Amino acid sequence: MDNPDLLAVAVVGDGEAETGPLEGSWKGISFLNPARDGAVLPVLHLNGAKIAGPTVLGRKPADEVRSLFEGHGYEVIEVSGDDLPGMHHRFAGALGHAYRTITGIQESARSGRKYHRRPRWPMIILRSPKGWTGPSEVDGVKVTGTWRSHQVPLAGVRENPEHLQLLENWLRSYRPEELFNEGGFPTDLVLAANPPRSLQLSASAHANGGRLTRDLDLPDFRSFAVTVTHPGTELVESTRRFGDLLAEVYQRNPQTFRLFCPDETNSNRLGSVFDVSDRAFMERVTPDDVKISSTGRVMEVLSEHSCHGWLEGYTLTGRHGLFATYEAFAMVSASQTIQHSKWLEEASRLSWRAKVPSLNVLLTSTAWRNDHNGFSHQGPGLIQIVITHRGEVSRVYLPPDANCLLAVADHCLRSRSYVNLIVIDKQPQLQWLPIDQAIEHCARGASIWTWAGNDDGSREPDIVLACAGDVVTMETVAAAQILQEHLPQLQVRVVNVVDLMALIRPKDHPHGMSEVLFSELFTDSVNVIFAFHGFPGAVHQLIHGRPNTDRFHVRGFIEQGTTTTPFDMTVKNRVSRFHLVMDAIHNSPHTPRGSADLLTWCARRLHEHEGYIIEHLEDLPDIKNWTLSPQPPTH
Repeated sequence: MDNPDLLAVAVVGDGEAETGPLEGSWKGISFLNPARDGAVLPVLHLNGAKIAGPTVLGRKPADEVRSLFEGHGYEVIEVSGDDLPGMHHRFAGALGHAYRTITGIQESARSGRKYHRRPRWPMIILRSPKGWTGPSEVDGVKVTGTWRSHQVPLAGVRENPEHLQLLENWLRSYRPEELFNEGGFPTDLVLAANPPRSLQLSASAHANGGRLTRDLDLPDFRSFAVTVTHPGTELVESTRRFGDLLAEVYQRNPQTFRLFCPDETNSNRLGSVFDVSDRAFMERVTPDDVKISSTGRVMEVLSEHSCHGWLEGYTLTGRHGLFATYEAFAMVSASQTIQHSKWLEEASRLSWRAKVPSLNVLLTSTAWRNDHNGFSHQGPGLIQIVITHRGEVSRVYLPPDANCLLAVADHCLRSRSYVNLIVIDKQPQLQWLPIDQAIEHCARGASIWTWAGNDDGSREPDIVLACAGDVVTMETVAAAQILQEHLPQLQVRVVNVVDLMALIRPKDHPHGMSEVLFSELFTDSVNVIFAFHGFPGAVHQLIHGRPNTDRFHVRGFIEQGTTTTPFDMTVKNRVSRFHLVMDAIHNSPHTPRGSADLLTWCARRLHEHEGYIIEHLEDLPDIKNWTLSPQPPTH
């Protein structure tokens, strides 16, 4: 994509071809525009077997396999046999034909012909025997052409002389004396067959994409900021502001930035990108379609695997992008996130590998606000996965509002060789920080929100209410307000965490806050009620090794959910403002006057909530319309 001179050859084993992600990837040609994009030549290698049995495509009749891929829109080129050198000549001929077809398509598109429909790109189906050139039979059992050749066909060469002789015969069949001299170096015969250095695979800059990377031309994200005159009084769809920023990024970087998203760009409030680009599509377009064309550069396909894989390829070859998806659906492609993290982790050990643009993942439509999709869409598991990877690549951000999202996104789009996970919901949400405060807060990773509590710094607070995540931040601030109204003598500190990795010890993660700063935020001994967006165990994992962590009481998603109201989700998972208030009272070092009455009041409010949502199918008005009081409470 946006790499017109690049041809990638993808060799696909027939075992791999059975996987869902690979099955879904054949439709990629429906999104390639030959006028501006390069090409992929797939080589489906059918040798008929996987680790312990036959493959589906390997056993299907050849005409059915051909029909399958012709139905996907490919020109199918078939090569089969076991004769040498005939197979070499036939395969070379197939490559030549495919290359001429590809360049013909591209030359036609780039000479002025408009491709409004997908051209018929070539692919090769190569059929050769499994274990070709290996021992045909071992201990009287057929090996070549069967699944037995998949792994180690000769397992006992140290103990079995017959197996050792078979191994020697096998290796000598490659005529090593013609390939290497007495010193073990390749002979002139081998070296003469090598292509010029500039044409060798290892010389391709695309295989070391950081060498091709250029910084994005990014707008000043402050120009998209929300005006916040008082915390917690204005509702804004935070991701919509981010969408406005992305539209400007698209305009400024017409060949080096793309958004990859399942069919959810508008749903996730990122639709401003359609003001500057259509969706990419090379299939038939009808008059009823909206913002879809062959020239579009927004990538939408209902496959998390394809979106994730496309972004990986885009960043590994030096360009920038973002994968945006519903939070629960990020788990569909989680194994790809894991493998990309591992690749980055190992690449960081190689000095010759240039850093590549980061893999940026935005999760929205989160667990706490899937009001109509229900339990199937309520799962914050990707956080748990990303935090387990090495500190040199893993980053997790939980911006509580639009301005924090803008600050975090600007940082992520500028970064290199990270996996940046950003989690924030798309629904209208209260805004907390003016842009300058948001920038400072995100740079620190975590801060005390003095305006949310009544901790005046004269002494240690009685309780610390900490939070990480947008919905739980609102519940935490609301809980702090309740405590101030009902128990003003209780000193409450509110701490918000936006960079989750700041909780880790600095020796274990470069973003980890120092012990001094950790103590400044959370004290050394005061109990902490921590309201967390994801599974509670994640926070306990992150703070492991910090002093006196038994005082941290984490509340978060505990697999309780259904199609219900937003506030009821917090109630079901025991992270509502009323639960937090009760936790604060139970974990305070003393029992202020009025505590018993407040506990009773919280229980009564929860009971009232339960009855109200059953009757009205929405939250109580004072919960649904809650904002932070502009004036501090008076007593």
